Amino acid sequence: MNRLDLFPISTKIKKDTLSIAGQDLTKLAEENGTPFYVYDKATMDAAAVGYKTALASLFPAPASVTYAGKAFLCTAIAQWTQSHGLFVDCTGEGEIAIALAGGVPREHILVHGVNKSINDLEAAIQYAGTIVVDNLTELTRLAELFTMHSSHFPDLFPDIWLRLLPGVSVNTHHVHTQTGQHDSKFGMTREEILEAATFCKQNNLPLNGIHFHQGSNFRDASPLKAAIEIGLDITKEIGFADKWHFSPGGGWGVAYHEDELPQPDMNEYVRMIAENVVEGCKARGLVLPHLHLEPGRSLVAQAGVAIYKVGAIKRRGDKVWILTDGGMTDNPRHAMYGARYSCLPVSGVSGERGEIVSIAGPYCESGDVVIEDLLMPKVQEGDLIAIPASGAYQLSMSSNYNGARKPVVLWLENGSAKVIQRRETITNLLLRDEMI
Repeated sequence: MNRLDLFPISTKIKKDTLSIAGQDLTKLAEENGTPFYVYDKATMDAAAVGYKTALASLFPAPASVTYAGKAFLCTAIAQWTQSHGLFVDCTGEGEIAIALAGGVPREHILVHGVNKSINDLEAAIQYAGTIVVDNLTELTRLAELFTMHSSHFPDLFPDIWLRLLPGVSVNTHHVHTQTGQHDSKFGMTREEILEAATFCKQNNLPLNGIHFHQGSNFRDASPLKAAIEIGLDITKEIGFADKWHFSPGGGWGVAYHEDELPQPDMNEYVRMIAENVVEGCKARGLVLPHLHLEPGRSLVAQAGVAIYKVGAIKRRGDKVWILTDGGMTDNPRHAMYGARYSCLPVSGVSGERGEIVSIAGPYCESGDVVIEDLLMPKVQEGDLIAIPASGAYQLSMSSNYNGARKPVVLWLENGSAKVIQRRETITNLLLRDEMI
């Protein structure tokens, strides 16, 4: 398979050097330093349009696409979501604040979270259009807040959806990316959902939706069918009014390594969901819901590329270590769940792939590895390397381990590059601290 197919759709090779959206990556490194990340608007636009087009053609009722804030959220990304009318999934008051700063309207803010704090719930009530309730304790707290706030803005209290634990997971590459199985920490059982629905009715809470999520980065959509059936059965028991919402989660996969190409087909994913919801509602005499999809990483992962500089090369027998200035502090996914990545040198792209290397970062941790055992063209100290499929769940899970500062992020559009998140500085680190 072609390793270049992992990169953003605007990627080109000019004079044996990578460019994205018409931008010379070597020049960007000179101007911004390394490591740095780029996000290609064209790739993100294509993903958003693809999902919306598929939904419009396959589902004969209102439908929406939700961007997962946890994949990566900054004010510019939040702003971009509204150019496509996307909902934004926010977990807690921090992501809600970023969404608001990026101009996301109340009705497009959807709040998730397993153990929402009072501050999270207060922020959700004040600024969000929908709260997805994870458990009965949270629902009780929400009822208390509803009583406190209903006199201030009774018509603005968010819609409430209940998160179902379907007891059916999808096949992902690691157990930590599965969420729908019986022993998961997420959501409520059927019995808890019915109890929650009764509680909502008794307390006049605006319940009008069911949500579930089975896992992240999966390629086989068939397990969604059983979970959709369970969700629709519960919906029938609850007895929603004519206007209701149904979200069978998301988490559709992307290719991170050439062995995983071609990219999973989003149209097959949307078709599986749309057809089963339509058929399931017809069989149960339910009106079609407003359908919500949460594609997750497949909206943004391919658009992002991490650029590192090679600092040193070590040979230990058959083991070759390429040591770079980026690693587990900006991309912990390999350390956390063995995620596989691929890579190309920024210059000398067409060189013979004659050496198997592992790529690691500068931090004092044996787990500070990004790629293991990848066939690469020969690189030298001082060269730049580009790691594709870096747009999701990397920067959002980054850390300051060893005093690392988070990298600068550039937005690439129509031949231009703009900083959308500044590189952290030592001053930023010290601003957090107080002397004893």
